[in-house]
Amino acid sequence: MTTSAIIEGFAPLEVPDAGKPCQTYYKVFGELYSGKVPIVILNGGPASSHEYMLSFADLASHAPVIFYDPIGCGRATHLPEKNGDTAFWTVQLYLNEFHNLVKHLRLETYDVVGHSWGAMLAMEIAVGQPKELRRLVLASGPVSMSLWIAGTRKWLKTLPQDVQDAVSKHESAGTFSSPEYQTAVAEYNKHFTLRLESLPEEVVKTFALLAEDPTVSNTILGPSVITVTGPIKAWDIRPQLHKISVPVLLTNGEYEAASGDAVTPIFQKVSKVKWVTFPKSAHMAHWGERERYMQVVGDFLQSPQSV
Repeated sequence: MTTSAIIEGFAPLEVPDAGKPCQTYYKVFGELYSGKVPIVILNGGPASSHEYMLSFADLASHAPVIFYDPIGCGRATHLPEKNGDTAFWTVQLYLNEFHNLVKHLRLETYDVVGHSWGAMLAMEIAVGQPKELRRLVLASGPVSMSLWIAGTRKWLKTLPQDVQDAVSKHESAGTFSSPEYQTAVAEYNKHFTLRLESLPEEVVKTFALLAEDPTVSNTILGPSVITVTGPIKAWDIRPQLHKISVPVLLTNGEYEAASGDAVTPIFQKVSKVKWVTFPKSAHMAHWGERERYMQVVGDFLQSPQSV
């Protein structure tokens, strides 16, 4: 990881329905006002803290990299009293928070790297065509949740029958906290989230924090990433993809739900796009093939030419 200067802070966030003051936590690697275009990192989850994205600090030797914890996770404001409040936890809330952070940090231009749910938010940001957005990296983000679910089902069928049976059994019963179900999910994750013998400590940290406060994930997504039951299951950005006007780098792993049909529309409908699939990786190619991944992303962001 880079040894660049690190700045940490909090950005006040006005959320009228929160019932208390809110703030976004951020951490910057590198010199923010050096004249180089900063890279804003959008985490997945929903509400995964920034630690599991810290491999992107490798890019700080070329440009400042901004990580942040959105409200509901990590070091940002937590609102467990809003558990189950689908009117509160919305895509728009997180878009507002992103633009608030951009304003707080006085960014005149920026690149965005979004992973998974963060890539979904990045697409939402890009279709709005903010004038400050220069380039976009969409990492393992589906264009619709229905296609994501189809992807999880496809890969689930490749696992041993007892794993499939455990998932089916506990989905039907709604017993998602069952140790048997959690073991089955862990088996799925081993193959289709991160295909490494041991998890990086940054990933372990994010998973632990998410388990401590699953308010946002449970409300937006539901209790399982394999079977999405929350309101986000209806999300679909395909009709708006043509509005993305900036150059896009699309990345994914060979073994993950955000592959094939789940991402192909980005390549088909965005005017300036490059697509790179990492053949040894699953959903976290930024760890699975870290060195090559950062080379690909760095080259894209630093290139004087568009795609």
